[in-house]
Amino acid sequence: MRYLLALDQGTTSSRALVIDYSGKVIGLTQKEFTQFLPQPGWVEHDADEIWASQIGVAADAIARAGISHQDIVAIGITNQRETTVVWDRSSGEPVGHAIVWQDRRTASICDQMRADGLVPLVQEKTGLVIDPYFSGTKVRWILDNVPGAREKAERGELAFGTIDSWLIWKLTKGQVHVTDETNASRTMLFNIHTQEWDDELLQALQVPRSMLPTPKSSSEVYGEAEAASLEGLPIAGVAGDQQAALFGQMCNKPGMAKNTYGTGCFMLMNTGTEPVSSKNHLLTTIAWQKNDKTEYALEGSIFVAGAVVQWMRDGLGIIRTSSESEALAEGVPDSGGVYLVPAFVGLGAPHWDAYARGAIFGLTRGSTSAHIARAALEGIAFQVADLLTAMESDSSIKLAELRVDGGACSNNLLMQIQADLLGVPVVRAANTETTAMGAAYLAGLAVGFYKSTDEISSQWASDRTFAPKIGSDERQKLREGWNKALGRAKGWI
Repeated sequence: MRYLLALDQGTTSSRALVIDYSGKVIGLTQKEFTQFLPQPGWVEHDADEIWASQIGVAADAIARAGISHQDIVAIGITNQRETTVVWDRSSGEPVGHAIVWQDRRTASICDQMRADGLVPLVQEKTGLVIDPYFSGTKVRWILDNVPGAREKAERGELAFGTIDSWLIWKLTKGQVHVTDETNASRTMLFNIHTQEWDDELLQALQVPRSMLPTPKSSSEVYGEAEAASLEGLPIAGVAGDQQAALFGQMCNKPGMAKNTYGTGCFMLMNTGTEPVSSKNHLLTTIAWQKNDKTEYALEGSIFVAGAVVQWMRDGLGIIRTSSESEALAEGVPDSGGVYLVPAFVGLGAPHWDAYARGAIFGLTRGSTSAHIARAALEGIAFQVADLLTAMESDSSIKLAELRVDGGACSNNLLMQIQADLLGVPVVRAANTETTAMGAAYLAGLAVGFYKSTDEISSQWASDRTFAPKIGSDERQKLREGWNKALGRAKGWI
C-alpha cells in the first residue's frame, strides 16, 4: 500500500493526515498554536511555531497510521491563505510575527489606495477588492514598520510568502521559494489573467519583486523535502484552503459550489476557464491550475463563522465546548427577535466594511443565553445567504445545491437553519476532510497516484442532505431583520 500525506495548516491549528488511495484517512494529528492579539483588530502568529507544530503533527500522523515515511508517495499542502510571513533569506528567521488574514491594521493603507483611485486597477488585474484581508498591504506594513526591513528588502535579503511558501522553504531547508497560483491570486500583487506578478501593483504597494516566490501550478513536483521525518518525499500539490476544499468537494464543473464552515466561512463557485467579474463585491479568484489549464471561481469570504462559537465559549462562557452550542440553541424554537452580527474584525463579502464591529440587537428581559446562541448560529447562516444572493446574481446561475464542509457543518441545527435561509438543499459531504483531501488529490495527480480527476470524483459521497423547511415569506421576513441589524453594525468605528 502507498499513501499521500496532506499538511493542512489552518488559522488555529496545524493538522496532518495520511490518506490511502480510496480517500480514507488512516492517520490524523492536530495541534493548536498560539493566537497573538496585541491590539484590537490585530491578529498575529509565530511562523516558527507554525512550522514546529506542522512538522510535529506530520511525524505523528505517519506513526499513528502505522507506516513509515517511505510508504508515502507525495506531500500535498493546503494553508490559511492571506497570512503573511517575511523572513531573512540567509538566516531563515522571520523578521517578526506573521500577520494573519483576519488582521485589520492596514485599513488606513487601503483607504489611501482607494483615495488614489486604484480600485478599478486592483479589481481588473487581481479580481479582488481593496481590503486589509489580502497579503499585499500586510507586506507593505511590515516593510514600513519593522526597523530596517525595507532597506533589507531593497537589497534582496528578505523573502515574502504566504504559509504555503513558508512551509515549502522550511521543508526544503531554504532550497525552494515558490507559491501556487491559488495563493498568489490572494496577494493583491498577482495578475490572474497573465498569471504573473504585476509591476504596476508592486509599485502601488511598494513591494520589491525580489521578495516574491515563483508562482507555480497547483499540481506539480516543486521539490523534495529535506526535513528529517519527511526526507526525500516529493512536495507535489499546493492550494489555498478554500480552493483545496472546492477541489476536494469535486466541484469541478461550472456552477457547482461549496461552503466551508471554519474559523470564517468561504463560499466558492466554479466558473470554469473564464474569470467572471463581480458586480456584487465578490472576489474573482483562481480555483486551481493543473495540466496547463487555469480554472476560476467566484468567492465570498466571511471573516467570523465558527469563531463566534469559540467566542461564546471563551468570551461569554455560556458553553464549555463548541459542540454544546447546538444543544443550547435548540432549547428555544427561534431567536426571540435577537440578531447577532459577528463583525468582530469587520465584515467581508459582500459588504467589505473594515469598520463594522460585532453587535447584538433585539434583546429584551426575556432573552436568554439560548436565544443568543441561536442568534449566533443564525448570524453565520445569514452571512452565507448574503453571499449566495450575490453569487447567483453575478454568475446568472441558480444554485441547485450547496455542498458543505468544515468543522461547524457537523452542527445539524446550523445546517438546517442554512437550508431554510437559502431555500436550496444543503448537502454535507460524507468525508468532511475536504480541504486536506483536495491537497492530497492534487499531489496524487502530479505523481500519477491518480490518473485523472474522474478517477477521484467517484470517491465523493454525501452524508446528509438538509432540505428547506420554511416558506419564502418567512425567509424574507428573517432576512429583513438581519439587514436592519447589519446596517446598524456597519461603520461602527
